[in-house]
Amino acid sequence: MSSMRAILITGGAGFIGSHLVRLFVKKYPKVQIINYDKLTYAGNLSNLADIAERSNYHFVKGDVCDYEKIISTMQQFGVDGIIHLAAESHVDRSIKEPFAFAKTNVIGTLTMLQAAKDFWGSSLENREEMAAKHRFYHISTDEVYGSLSLGGGLFKESSKYEPHSPYSASKASSDHFVRAFYTTYGLPVVITNCSNNYGPYQYPEKLIPVVINNIKENKPIPVYGKGENVRDWLYVEDHTKAIDLVFHKGAVGQTYNIGGGNEWRNIDIVKLIISVADRLLGRIEGASLGLISFVADRAGHDLRYGIDASKLTKELGWKAETSFEEGIEKTVKWYLNEKLSG
Repeated sequence: MSSMRAILITGGAGFIGSHLVRLFVKKYPKVQIINYDKLTYAGNLSNLADIAERSNYHFVKGDVCDYEKIISTMQQFGVDGIIHLAAESHVDRSIKEPFAFAKTNVIGTLTMLQAAKDFWGSSLENREEMAAKHRFYHISTDEVYGSLSLGGGLFKESSKYEPHSPYSASKASSDHFVRAFYTTYGLPVVITNCSNNYGPYQYPEKLIPVVINNIKENKPIPVYGKGENVRDWLYVEDHTKAIDLVFHKGAVGQTYNIGGGNEWRNIDIVKLIISVADRLLGRIEGASLGLISFVADRAGHDLRYGIDASKLTKELGWKAETSFEEGIEKTVKWYLNEKLSG
């Protein structure tokens, strides 16, 4: 897929999207990279200030539910490939606003799929030709699989779907539409389901930036329940490298799980961040432990996520490169610098 002329990345001003856009703009200077983003609360073009003037970078403000805008953008740039990242992703928000998640994550994905099918002229009859020229890459989440017991196995690509929140239900539905467009219309698709990401530029409603910012400001650090929920954490730049591999070399019609093999209880993550932040702020180590505040658990809170990424490793040679300790150190430093300079 290296001969592509233009790649459209939806949600490119968001957390993962901005890291991905930066990687592609720098790595593929002869390919036009179009950042298609609505610039909702979680999108910020300042995330990409360092590449804004690059000749192969283009920003288009647009909604993934706007079929005409998507088609006109694809026509303008001659888009060969799409990486669909744009999504509402915060579970707490989905519990309060499920219709917003259904609109963006389900209808938005369906709109992107229809536009790609129509613009590329995809059909079962020309499936092989489509696969040689185009790629529609849908980025999903491990949350579609539901919850694991403590110490009980890992999510595989073959794991059944059992979403427990409006967010994960909307992502599960969008995954099904992507597969349907592959089997019905021959659209050349790939899907990845990834574990929790962390790193610079994440909107400060997610766990790790909330903890760092509250330590800096000496505010209570909210921890759901007893902090025993387990997540598999992956540094965002390791994720974008996996996306690059899957987009260019992944087998059409396949799903790949992406995970860090790095499971941590929430309370242990909080304590690690406190240790790093206190040191960097010149405080006595552990001085911020008293900020931990256990709060009522989230409705339908999944106990554990764990990813088996062996398919991606065996087929494409990917593996996570950043240790959690190294990644947390980088992340804490970035947020503290942002807060201090802001």
